[in-house]
Amino acid sequence: MRDPFDIIKTVRVTEKTTLLNESNQYVFVVNVRATKVEIKHAVEKIFNKKVDRVNTMQVLGKKKRERRADFGKKPDWKKAIVTLKEGEKISLA
Repeated sequence: MRDPFDIIKTVRVTEKTTLLNESNQYVFVVNVRATKVEIKHAVEKIFNKKVDRVNTMQVLGKKKRERRADFGKKPDWKKAIVTLKEGEKISLA
């Protein structure tokens, strides 16, 4: 099993994710190769909270335009929406 800090990279804090926090859901940027089970164990170990459900999605990197004629691309990443059990809460402040 990998280190939990290698699986979870950061917490996404946007307007949409703060609305999800009210329904006990939190959004994390995770390792692209991480599975739902690994993400669940990592959140439980780092934050000491019980996880109810994990939903994941692959996010494609946006195209990036340079001044010259060549184009680039931002890297692809993986997003995990973690739902905690009833009564559990993570303080992100």
